Amino acid sequence: MSGATPDAPSTPPSDGPVPPYVDPAKPSIARVYDAFLGGTDNYEVDRDVVRGVLKAAPEAADLAVENRRFLIRACRYLAEQAGVTQYLDCGSGLPTAENTHNVVQRTDPRATVVYVDNDPMVVAHSRALLAGNENATIVPADIFAPEELLRNETVRSRLDWTRPIALLHLGTLHHYNGEHTRTRKDIVRAYTQALPPGSYVAISHFLDPEDENSALARTMEGMFLHSMMGSGTFSTRAELGALFDGLDLVAPGLTRCVDWHPDTPPHPDAPPPDSARSNAARQCIAGGVARKP
Repeated sequence: MSGATPDAPSTPPSDGPVPPYVDPAKPSIARVYDAFLGGTDNYEVDRDVVRGVLKAAPEAADLAVENRRFLIRACRYLAEQAGVTQYLDCGSGLPTAENTHNVVQRTDPRATVVYVDNDPMVVAHSRALLAGNENATIVPADIFAPEELLRNETVRSRLDWTRPIALLHLGTLHHYNGEHTRTRKDIVRAYTQALPPGSYVAISHFLDPEDENSALARTMEGMFLHSMMGSGTFSTRAELGALFDGLDLVAPGLTRCVDWHPDTPPHPDAPPPDSARSNAARQCIAGGVARKP
């Protein structure tokens, strides 16, 4: 759940009162994404990160936009074509108009969604948004500590672990800096081992395309890593492919997000996505959806 989805970020006219659980001197990944997407749930420290990245790479806002579009298309695929009715959305971010539960519950109102995020602002906003929705909830937890998260009482009780579950790690793993002394692949493996057969895993991640856009990818990476946010790693296709080891990728496989089911509109009544796919930043985020045998 992260921001609105305009074509370029906008700056809120002023910051309101800061909730007691927010440190306004430290950027938040969720709030930085919100700022990239033109939302208003962010602070000057978050916008400083955005301005620094955009100064080096003016197209970088499209990373957030494409990640959002991929989430919506992947969820439509999982709900409409794969028939999944249970979702564990890790690192859900700040709420927007088209969250995971909005997309999948349009297909099946009984679909269950458990969001997970460790940002207090995300948890507070999401609880307010989900009030009255008995099939969607949020759990405050560390998405990079899968064993602990998977023991959470709400996660265990709200999802039926004898039936397929869709695990979503969208725009999250590139912000993992090894805090738990394990690799991204180890984290994904811990989740997938716990999933029932027939489950799905959807991942999106910053990409070093190893072509003429590689320099841009590494420029954006440097700006993210050396900003106050301190995370945002760009990985190669081979490195990202390893995250899906043991899983069966669905067509078109691991690809740039802009090329994953590109003709799927964000929802049934919306116009098809725009066709401007040559933006260099759009070549620097990849995604895939895979099934556990």
